[in-house]
Amino acid sequence: MDIQLIQGQFSGKDALDIITQMVQIKIRFQESKISHLSNEEDIKVREKKIQALQNELHKVRNYLADTGRQLSVHSEINLSNADV
Repeated sequence: MDIQLIQGQFSGKDALDIITQMVQIKIRFQESKISHLSNEEDIKVREKKIQALQNELHKVRNYLADTGRQLSVHSEINLSNADV
């Protein structure tokens, strides 16, 4: 099953706003899981995921600062059974 989350043309400012909000939601999700974990290894994995998200958001900000054009933004969520 696929969910079309974002599809359209956006100004750099609007694209950055949308992407920032989505990344912040994912960071808050990881932070909420950290507060409920007692396993140090799991905490470290989630902290690395948060750092990676922050790094990617920084790259996006730099990229969008260099463009004044309309951008095409597409994001899709694909749901499938996990192979165990």
